[in-house]
Amino acid sequence: MRRTLIAAAVAALMLALPASAAAPQKITRKGVGQVKLGMTFKELREKGLVGKLRRGCELAVNSRSARLRSPLRGIVDFSPTTPRKAENITIRRGARARGVKVGDRIRDIKDAYPKAKVNRDTEELFGVWLVRVPRNGGGRITFAVDADTRRITLIGVPFIPFCE
Repeated sequence: MRRTLIAAAVAALMLALPASAAAPQKITRKGVGQVKLGMTFKELREKGLVGKLRRGCELAVNSRSARLRSPLRGIVDFSPTTPRKAENITIRRGARARGVKVGDRIRDIKDAYPKAKVNRDTEELFGVWLVRVPRNGGGRITFAVDADTRRITLIGVPFIPFCE
């Protein structure tokens, strides 16, 4: 009897969860899931896709950013002028680009995007390699790969901003 109640409770919880929470969002050159480059902060906020607008990088003048809401983890950077439009999306978790996700390896990127180029120049300063997918290779997407573990740590559309 107890197992039946537990199974019924689990089934009810699974039905209550939206389908989008279970499936990872799709990353393309145009954006991530419903978050698209060029959308205004107001549009994204009304759809419940981002959190509050906050200060961005201290080095950039008048920069603003907002955290992505669940099931995505990451940040959206907005233009410095109003209306603030999404210029860059950085993903930490919750999305895939042609099946490639945070935690995968460079060979997974190369399998999905044969034209991807690895740039190791950032290793000494930031400790990551940048793997860039050109527009003619499937999109303007950049992957940050940890130089030590050789695993993807961030995915950026169209690039990964550094603010240090």
